[in-house]
Amino acid sequence: MKWGLILILTLLIALLGCTPVPKGESAETPNAEEVGFDEAMGKAGSNVAPGTWLTDYDEALVLAKKLDRPVLINFTGSDWCGWCIKLAKEVFSQDVFVKYAGENYVLLKLDFPRKIEQTPEMKAANESLAKKYGIEGFPTLVFVDYTGKELTRASYQPGGPEAYIKYLQGLLNNSK
Repeated sequence: MKWGLILILTLLIALLGCTPVPKGESAETPNAEEVGFDEAMGKAGSNVAPGTWLTDYDEALVLAKKLDRPVLINFTGSDWCGWCIKLAKEVFSQDVFVKYAGENYVLLKLDFPRKIEQTPEMKAANESLAKKYGIEGFPTLVFVDYTGKELTRASYQPGGPEAYIKYLQGLLNNSK
């Protein structure tokens, strides 16, 4: 039921989300301090709720610049990698993490599934980014700034969402 509702909402957003800028209105985007997350997401061309994983690298970088936040890239094998599935279940799907991440990061999921279909363009883009960041295993999480410069890396850590948030905070603090 929950996934059905999410699917319906996603389809509605996809169908209704692309609207041109009316004549006489500016397409310029104010900075993140002047607008809330939802408005910044809309101005970045995205209708994704805070804490939701984007799948487009360029969109994530644009949003990171507008919101002045790092991008957390999750290189994952969502349908076959045991540690990826465990991390998603124990941390990424938990309300505590979703709320925290939605307020502090731009989330980007680059998936390398075995059974889930992807467009050739998405596969190529994900493979190119895995090569760019030297990904050798899954899950690998890479924090980047809005220019795509790597800040630090993370992987699976036990302990649930609260422990994982502290782990990520420590990594980012040490990267400065």
